Amino acid sequence: MTKKDYYQLLGVEKTASEADIKKAFRRLAMKHHPDRNQGDKAAEEKFKEIQEAYDILSDPQKRSAYDQFGHAGVDPNMGRGGHGGAGFSDIFGDIFGDIFGQARGGNRSRSYAQRGADLRYNLALSLEDAVRGATIQIKVPTWVSCTECHGQGTAKGSHPENCVDCDGSGVIHLQQGFFAVQQTCPRCHGRGKVIKNPCPKCYGQGRVQEQKTLSVKVPPGVDEGDRIRLTGEGEAGLNGGPSGDLYVQIAVKDHPIFVREGSDLHCEVPISFVTAAIGGEIEVPTLDTKVMLKIPAETQTDKLFRLRGKGVRTVRSNFPGDLICKIIVETPINLSKEQKEMLEKFNEAIHSDGRNHSPREQSWFDKVKKFFEGIRS
Repeated sequence: MTKKDYYQLLGVEKTASEADIKKAFRRLAMKHHPDRNQGDKAAEEKFKEIQEAYDILSDPQKRSAYDQFGHAGVDPNMGRGGHGGAGFSDIFGDIFGDIFGQARGGNRSRSYAQRGADLRYNLALSLEDAVRGATIQIKVPTWVSCTECHGQGTAKGSHPENCVDCDGSGVIHLQQGFFAVQQTCPRCHGRGKVIKNPCPKCYGQGRVQEQKTLSVKVPPGVDEGDRIRLTGEGEAGLNGGPSGDLYVQIAVKDHPIFVREGSDLHCEVPISFVTAAIGGEIEVPTLDTKVMLKIPAETQTDKLFRLRGKGVRTVRSNFPGDLICKIIVETPINLSKEQKEMLEKFNEAIHSDGRNHSPREQSWFDKVKKFFEGIRS
């Protein structure tokens, strides 16, 4: 009897990858397996054929020989060929094994080491510390590896033992008919190991809760929302797993003088209306020192003055930003009777010389006048 082409039996091309061949076999094996087709001789023969085809094509050496010489290049007796070659539960486990973390044929013990959780710590800094950098001591409550059992969870002289229910695999298999299901082992909770003699310090957890004191080096130029990662300073892992990381979230406190926007600093500078009118020079602070700011005559409120290079350097740039000063012309208060009289005389003087000393005020009144004239018309 002439044997059928193995590639045709699996429904794949000769250029098919190993993954494609495996996928095709799984699909056909599920369909034609004798456990699902009891009493159907045709299905049983079909299953034997696809089983033999898969045995050859899944082996690189056998596949190479088959590609060169056809059936003559391989021994068909090498195939598992019979009904007993692979139980339906084996195929089911092969298909769904990756979901449950097992390899095909899977009684292999798995590693249940778990990485510790990452932690977040909110660190509030002054603007000066954020700009210049600092080393800050922080206290962090966290889980750390138990020093008594070194994270094993067992008392001295003992070790975790394989779970007798799952034989160390972490899962148990249930089968009804041709359906096979695997679930987490209820005895060991998926760890594959049980602790009969727990550590007296951590009670078998392998870690204890402590408050750690850490030194955080804050680089110069950090800003609101930046994060600093301390690798391995998060919670200790379970079952010997690695520790998580600690993320230090930066928050910058409000400053009494400056507001930061990126690499620029902003501040409001109040001046008297006399200085605004006739000009002058005032002292303005920076984060490092103080500078003199020249106020030209006739300066109006909200006027901005930019002092180049007097801002801050960010962590992403070596060039400092600017200091932007916003002028606020302050109206005098708590005037005496004599001072008020002097201001009234001053007001009369500037309105009697025929010159426009308040252009914005005059422009506004002109607009108001036109507005009312439009309403009347």
